[in-house]
Amino acid sequence: MNQIEQLTAMLKESNRIVFFGGAGVSTASGIPDFRSAGGIYNQKLHATFTPEQMVSHSFFVNHTEDFYDFYKDKMVYPDAEPNGCHIALAKLEKMGKCKAVVTQNIDGLHQKAGSEIVFELHGSVLRNFCTKCGKFFDDKYVMACDGVPTCDQCGGLVKPDVVLYEEALDPVQINGAVDAISKADMLIVGGTSLIVYPAAGLIDYFRGKHLVLINKSSTPADSKAELVIHEDIADVMSKAVDAL
Repeated sequence: MNQIEQLTAMLKESNRIVFFGGAGVSTASGIPDFRSAGGIYNQKLHATFTPEQMVSHSFFVNHTEDFYDFYKDKMVYPDAEPNGCHIALAKLEKMGKCKAVVTQNIDGLHQKAGSEIVFELHGSVLRNFCTKCGKFFDDKYVMACDGVPTCDQCGGLVKPDVVLYEEALDPVQINGAVDAISKADMLIVGGTSLIVYPAAGLIDYFRGKHLVLINKSSTPADSKAELVIHEDIADVMSKAVDAL
């Protein structure tokens, strides 16, 4: 039995599957892995900033215009479409097998593929809000604004509903993810290096039967998993679910 067949067999016998995914899930949709970006030199600021610094809360506050230059160029991909992994998970949910998707991604592609129960640990670029009056705006509004987006109602600064570095994760999303993982009989972890906390610590709540890791490179949790597949996640999930 090869690895795909093993995965299919586990999917067949599991009825409370939870998927926990990271940046590698979106790379097949043409969204680059954020961590692989190099330091970005900003001539206007006469300094070198890492991508992590440029999407921090303090950078947003102190260099709002530069934040938005970077954000619009590197963080929002309006033309991205769901890939084989997103589609396979939506199929599993329709079968009644996948109970939740927990994602570190901010692109909304799981919902676009049809998944309904999605815990977005880091928020979404599709939602933006006025920091003054709270009015919500979609990604199209932000992308269409020249420079820094402001509220069309009160003129306040619009901020993406994305968890920036230095900001706390939303407790509703975290608690939902912990609850789903703790009740799962199968946890599939995919497209994540499992090095960013607190998200990486979520797998410690899993008490079920099958722990599967699908990632191109090895992770600190490989030794804990029953099945480890170092291949493209879109390809692996498509084949495994199609074989059900």
